[in-house]
Amino acid sequence: MRLFVGLPLASEVLKELSEAVARLEAPHDGLRWTPPESWHITLQFLGNTDEQHFNCVRSRLAEVRALPVRVRLGELGIFERAGVFFVDVVPTSELIALAQLVTEATGRCGFVAEKRPYHPHITLARVKGERRGGSLKTLQGRVSHVAGFTGFTATVFLLYESHTRPEGAEYEVRDHFALGRTD
Repeated sequence: MRLFVGLPLASEVLKELSEAVARLEAPHDGLRWTPPESWHITLQFLGNTDEQHFNCVRSRLAEVRALPVRVRLGELGIFERAGVFFVDVVPTSELIALAQLVTEATGRCGFVAEKRPYHPHITLARVKGERRGGSLKTLQGRVSHVAGFTGFTATVFLLYESHTRPEGAEYEVRDHFALGRTD
């Protein structure tokens, strides 16, 4: 199983992002738009995992104690090399601290934190192949018409399993972990 840990989005944010995507989508734009039910903020990608490590991760994540996290969305942007269109998430100290607690917890199960700096974001669309640069640049020209987004307070983080399908990844929630417990 392929696992990651992330924050689900509040319903009002899902609605705003859905409206923004509807304004930005264009027929035959070469982009594979991710469905709203797939939108999340990754705290840590774990990758392929066996049953033993899965059970360890669930147990360790249940021990994480943190307050709810205020989440603020930033600007729309692109990772041109990766072919990703996203909305940035402001890396507040609370969000960074939660991501560190998660990586410490999973580290006790043998998972290693990424060496790259944490860059929270929500992937809205992907493009592959030679059309990558052109499709993203065309999209970037339409982005200026999108206003800011509402923030929210995350009260839970989730353990997801990613199922790879030809039409894109599908995510299954494998466990919920409440924020607000500091005992």
